[in-house]
Amino acid sequence: MMMGAIPAAIHAAARAAIREGAALLLAAVLGIAVLTAPARAADPSKVLRFVISAAETGFDPAIIRDTYSGYVAESVFERLFTFDYLARPARLAPEAAAALPEISADGLVWTIRLKKGIQFQPDPVFNGAKRELTMQDFVYSFRRLVDPQLNSPYAWLFERKIAGLDEAVEQARKAGKMDYDSPIPGFEVVDRYTLRIHLTHPDYNLGYILSHFPTSAVAREVVEHYSDAQGQVMSHPVGTGPYRLAQWVRGARIVLEASPVYRGFVWDFQAGDDPEDKAIVAAMRGKRMPQVGRVEISVMLEDQSRWLAFQKDEVDVFQLDGPLAPRALDGDKLKPELAARGVHLSRHLQLELSYLYWNMRDPVVGGLTPEKIALRRAVAMAYDPEEEIRVLWNGQAEAFQYPIPPGVIGQDPQHRSLNQYDPAAANKLLDRYGYKRGRDGWRRMPDGSPLALRYSFRPGSQGQQQGELWKKKLAAVGLQMQEDQRAFQELIKAEKQCQLQSRTAAWFADYADGDNFMQLFYSKNIGQSNNGCSLLPEFDALYEQSQKMPPSPERDLLYHKMARVLEAYATIRPVYARYRNMLSQRRVIGYKKHPILHSEWLFIDIDKQK
Repeated sequence: MMMGAIPAAIHAAARAAIREGAALLLAAVLGIAVLTAPARAADPSKVLRFVISAAETGFDPAIIRDTYSGYVAESVFERLFTFDYLARPARLAPEAAAALPEISADGLVWTIRLKKGIQFQPDPVFNGAKRELTMQDFVYSFRRLVDPQLNSPYAWLFERKIAGLDEAVEQARKAGKMDYDSPIPGFEVVDRYTLRIHLTHPDYNLGYILSHFPTSAVAREVVEHYSDAQGQVMSHPVGTGPYRLAQWVRGARIVLEASPVYRGFVWDFQAGDDPEDKAIVAAMRGKRMPQVGRVEISVMLEDQSRWLAFQKDEVDVFQLDGPLAPRALDGDKLKPELAARGVHLSRHLQLELSYLYWNMRDPVVGGLTPEKIALRRAVAMAYDPEEEIRVLWNGQAEAFQYPIPPGVIGQDPQHRSLNQYDPAAANKLLDRYGYKRGRDGWRRMPDGSPLALRYSFRPGSQGQQQGELWKKKLAAVGLQMQEDQRAFQELIKAEKQCQLQSRTAAWFADYADGDNFMQLFYSKNIGQSNNGCSLLPEFDALYEQSQKMPPSPERDLLYHKMARVLEAYATIRPVYARYRNMLSQRRVIGYKKHPILHSEWLFIDIDKQK
């Protein structure tokens, strides 16, 4: 995975642009030659078969919160920016934008220009006419994210940053409806192809935000025609991306086909330090993209089913989760028999924070009274992440104790939490704060009433094992645990509504900066990304201060203080980041898992002879 300097180049570029007011051109960072010839679909006989381990939730980029739906959203829709396919550390590059942004000397004005002639995929709502993408479409899409009626989980991407936007949101709350036609000073549409974003303070991560799939462009006509009562368009995605939704059987099968109006580009990425890059460049350079004409995505919940499908050559690209690692890997290397078959392994440590959270609104574990803090700290000290990594993930993860994971700017590998694995200390803490054992051996609440904790997890063998590990560890300190198994979509929905008591959640980097992880615990993101629904004024004040600072030792000091606040109140417990092991069949050419992008099929090819 990307190491600590991942976004250093774009941060440095942003700072340089702020100082010099210089435009950062596409040619400086990415050698993609956009074709001006009429677009044509990729080869429909080149089919990529892909498998995911949980059902999708839908395809409205302003609503979906799961990686599985993100595979589709990232393929159907386009953002202003994306990432260079091979560059490591990850490097920002234009997607719908014609070039990287021009940034004013004070960092408050970002000027972005759009490529001309980009078309939305044909749809009856356009009445047979070609529909060109404009900057007004992006502004409309940005405003959807903060529309109180839509209640997007991504409002935090723009809140408290854009001049006049918060005022428009407040007016929408009072009126009960967002006025999409009223001007927003911070979104200045200069012309059809030029947007100036006016910030209230410099935001060094804005480029990353504009590469995140929730900021994808949607057409207003599509939303108004196909939206449900909540304003969501979860089942009828229409974008300008390289693929369009062709078939969908909910929770079972998704088929994407190459868009006939996508403009295409010539593959011309540069090799990085990875020795395998040279082979990828040699195989792919000069090809018109996309090559893959059809992507078939199957949903398989069980590890064994996915593995057997790959073994039978029914799947082309497959994520080898930790429980299956011994089947294919010797340590971190592919087994010789698989390598002999031409199977390829793409492996990296994910930019991921897997963490246990407690619902701070829950009557049993929530609250800031000493006995509730003691209960959460005891649970944190009763659990051993190393055992979970060993038993559940077969060593395919790295434990860490900081709320910012390895490979992300602001991470501290030397940090040691206040809440170490220590069952003896957990027992003493529970005794001290009145959680006495009853005759049955289980601890009770300080007032003598029954105490049962509830841990939520996904169905399937993996989730079941995780629940059993937690149950065993809590039982060792006298805490009874109730299992709460729910479908993945239900877990996500319940989290947003602050209904779960505790769960191990995973957050994958939208951008490789500490801000993307610290925002998970900011109180104003409750209902969006703050799964534990925590409200800690001390943390909030430090976070708001850090938002206005570039990456620096001074900001790192604030992050340390924020981490200690989280530990002192025991609102979360960081546990690990997992290795992502992606296997691909020998017919797949040019595949390399990107650390941030969800789907790579735009950049690869299929050898039909194999």
